[in-house]
Amino acid sequence: MHPAFSVVFFTTATGAGYGLLALLGVLGAAGLVSPDFWLGFVGMGLALGLISAGLLSSTGHLGRPERAWRAFSQWRSSWLSREGVASVATFIPAGLFGIGWVILGRLDSWVAAAGVLAAIGAIVTVCMTGMIYASLKPIAHWHSPYTLPGYLIFSAMSGSVLLNAVLQGFALGSNIFLAFSVPLVLLGWIWKLATWRYNDRLETATTANTATGLAGGTVRTLEWPHTEENYLLKEMGFRIARKHSAKLRRITQALAFALPILLLVAAFAFPWPLAAVLSALAAVAQFAGMLVERWLFFAEAKHTVTLYYGR
Repeated sequence: MHPAFSVVFFTTATGAGYGLLALLGVLGAAGLVSPDFWLGFVGMGLALGLISAGLLSSTGHLGRPERAWRAFSQWRSSWLSREGVASVATFIPAGLFGIGWVILGRLDSWVAAAGVLAAIGAIVTVCMTGMIYASLKPIAHWHSPYTLPGYLIFSAMSGSVLLNAVLQGFALGSNIFLAFSVPLVLLGWIWKLATWRYNDRLETATTANTATGLAGGTVRTLEWPHTEENYLLKEMGFRIARKHSAKLRRITQALAFALPILLLVAAFAFPWPLAAVLSALAAVAQFAGMLVERWLFFAEAKHTVTLYYGR
């Protein structure tokens, strides 16, 4: 599939933003973070800023972005529409949670309830995003048991690294939360390796023979459907060289997983403010690595329509 940067950025930014929002909502309701103005302002600002930037960028690949609102009407049958509805609905409790925390300086009572609802909305929205791709049967790389859990794991992983950077920035970080972030990054790494292994061994059940219903012999194309590159080949038949794919996978592992783990472990050994700097670098490196990972997620996927073109 052709990896449009708007969608790559959308899935990366909203995944991190919703992960951070969910953690803030749960920790705030549990009383594990203080109702400090600047902590709430930066934490909620970063979460909602990433979510908003991602949602706005997602309209960049639409032919008529001004008609994006129509997608909300198909929530009964479309995961994309359900994602849009869930994302907008989540802004309501998230906004109340932010107002209670930042303006009123409290994290109890109805503010805590709003935080829990915001966390639930964030998780539901990430599930909707994952199901957009996991539900597409013509793309076997996405229609697998690894896609939806991967979206949830990467969201929690990137959200935890971001939250650790925010807490460390205010000298509120603890070894307990650092110890929570490192296993999540390691889990994301293991899950990504397992996903790549599954996709590399994947054998598509659909062939030119099954598509035409001709079981005997081998179906071959006598003439190509088009003499030039067309929309389907550009968008659905995008191909990446194996050597480039291997290189980008190494970059993904280095930036999204290995380097953040090293930086987070190093933050254990150093006092503030060096621990804060290391935590911030871990968040920046991981975000860059996840952009590469998302690009590969699209570029390596194969649509069965390419069988029509002999691929």
